[in-house]
Amino acid sequence: MNPLVVNMLLAAAWAALVGSFTLPSLALGFGLGYLALWAARPLFEDSAYFGRVFRVLRLAGLFVYELVVSSFRVVWDVVTPAHLSRPGIIALPLEVEGEGGILLVANLISLTPGSLSLDVSADRRTLYVHAMFVEDPEELRRDLKQGIERRVIEALE
Repeated sequence: MNPLVVNMLLAAAWAALVGSFTLPSLALGFGLGYLALWAARPLFEDSAYFGRVFRVLRLAGLFVYELVVSSFRVVWDVVTPAHLSRPGIIALPLEVEGEGGILLVANLISLTPGSLSLDVSADRRTLYVHAMFVEDPEELRRDLKQGIERRVIEALE
């Protein structure tokens, strides 16, 4: 049986046990179920599930970090008299493959304040991004590739 399905069933069982089908209760049940399945991982031979959950959590953590940092940067630029923004559009060469991976990278970039995914080239190899702070286009490309894109590729492996 698929470990993800078992983990979701354990989360639902936990929520039923405590009598609360709220998001925190289900999240706690999912975490406890994951720990139980991790302890029983020899039963799930050749399952990449345990590593994938960790990689998805790392991607979520990076996104939350980028969200907080960029939010403060945008707010600071708006409330101070000296505007530090240097808007620009960059072409970001993509290494991520597949429609889902490209969609995830584009949406995570767009959800980060101060940046917006504009378009994907016809060959699906380049993402055009508008950013509010483009002091150095190469540095921005490097940050996006080593940050969000790399973590998306890892999470989808």
